[in-house]
Amino acid sequence: MIRITELRLPLGHPAEALREAVRARLNIASEDLKSLSVARRGYDARKRGHIVMVYNVDCDVADEDAVLAAHAQDQHMRPTPDTTYHLPEATLLEGMSRPVVIGAGPCGIMAALTLAQAGLKPIIIERGKDVKARTVDTFALWRKSVLTPESNVQFGEGGAGTFSDGKLYSGVSDSRHLGRHVLEEFVRAGAPEEILTISKPHIGTFRLVTMVMFIRAEIERLGGEYRFETRVEGFEMEGEGTERRLSGLRLSNGETLPAERVILAVGHSARDTFEMLREAQVEMDAKPFSIGVRIEHPQSVIDVARFGASAGHEMLGAADYKLVHHASNGRAVYSFCMCPGGQVVAATSEEGQVVTNGMSQYSRAERNANSGIVVEVKPELDFPDDVLGGMAFQRIWEKAAFVAGGSNYNAPAQRVGDFLAGRPSTSLGEVVPSYQPGVTPTDLTQCLPAFVTDAIREALPQFERKLRGFSMEDAVMTGVETRTSSPIRLRRDRDGQSPTLRGLFPAGEGAGYAGGILSAGIDGIRAAEWLAASL
Repeated sequence: MIRITELRLPLGHPAEALREAVRARLNIASEDLKSLSVARRGYDARKRGHIVMVYNVDCDVADEDAVLAAHAQDQHMRPTPDTTYHLPEATLLEGMSRPVVIGAGPCGIMAALTLAQAGLKPIIIERGKDVKARTVDTFALWRKSVLTPESNVQFGEGGAGTFSDGKLYSGVSDSRHLGRHVLEEFVRAGAPEEILTISKPHIGTFRLVTMVMFIRAEIERLGGEYRFETRVEGFEMEGEGTERRLSGLRLSNGETLPAERVILAVGHSARDTFEMLREAQVEMDAKPFSIGVRIEHPQSVIDVARFGASAGHEMLGAADYKLVHHASNGRAVYSFCMCPGGQVVAATSEEGQVVTNGMSQYSRAERNANSGIVVEVKPELDFPDDVLGGMAFQRIWEKAAFVAGGSNYNAPAQRVGDFLAGRPSTSLGEVVPSYQPGVTPTDLTQCLPAFVTDAIREALPQFERKLRGFSMEDAVMTGVETRTSSPIRLRRDRDGQSPTLRGLFPAGEGAGYAGGILSAGIDGIRAAEWLAASL
């Protein structure tokens, strides 16, 4: 098979145009093109009035070697890569404890699935509830202002990504095509097959729930074991210094579980776990993250700003965007986790705090578009003397947002026009905020650091130049967005283990090695492979 990349056709082209374009690019007769399949489909909307479809296509041709030789200088024509995933080979010897995975988010799920498929029968420890029970608790916060600290948007089966847009694309280097393997497993679990081909695949919350349940059933069928509503509270260790090794886990139910090899995939909000890791002298570093607000516009405004007269075309769907501005105070401002046709959701995991996030369903059919507009936080400037200072920094502003919103889990909100003018909002306008349980019009400077508000005020007019309507008067900003990524990175050696606690494999977003569902899943597979190799 031959893969042609960057094949460009006009938006709205007839179906037969793709085959003809492939034949012309290969310079072969029609009968010599045996078959073709789309490996990737996207669009280029950088020129608003001239949107083109962009394809990567796999072709079966009559004389593949001759065709490749004739196009040897064409960097967009190569043999189709082999994306087959090969499971690690490993065996638990007599007397070895079963591998343990802490956390059932996308990293933990893919790590556990890989271990189970390799015959290693992992034990999965999850502090939250199974995904269906967790959904009930999450909706209780959104609809009734009732928070369950161990079962919410951050904690529970499926991880934080379950209540998100379900984006399945990543910027990580992936020469082994592990991302493709993650997507294939998701399709097996019920995701639409189109996620294998479209350039920016997404699933949406409701589909993610059923997929998570399917993967759990598969892990259990292969001998894996889940323990929900169980928190790891400490480590049992043997040896000293560089010879210190993990031997067991102290659990919240009073049990000590023998464990010599553990994948730690706890997510970016497991603050008590981070404290425990510091006490256990697990090597870690403070890591940059970002904080800011969620901004909402009518989706129609974003569609027109991005696509012009092509807005609404079925091949394009709801428009997204990616924006960045380097502010004069030395901080980068950028859009984060943009959710077309979605809603802003309550995402706190601690009482007396307000945290926002964004999510959308597969259809992306809600009225508003939303995105985080966030500003980078730098440990060396903002909390230079404390490796866990980022957690304290986040809490300060989450608590301030809780108070500014009315101390009832309502979120503080402000019209963009008022924010730019430096006055509090007393009411909202055309854009109806989607955040549940509700918002309180106020002044967002009460719950954000000055360097953040200064940078966002500078950035919004710049974003307006790129997307007309972005700084519209009635666009709504809701605070605060603080959980963009983990505030720490757990060190790991080239074999994936902690250098100060052998047998511990830090992985995923909480450990500082991923940023989203797909990259977390990829890192989970790597961690499983490292664990298998250690056997």
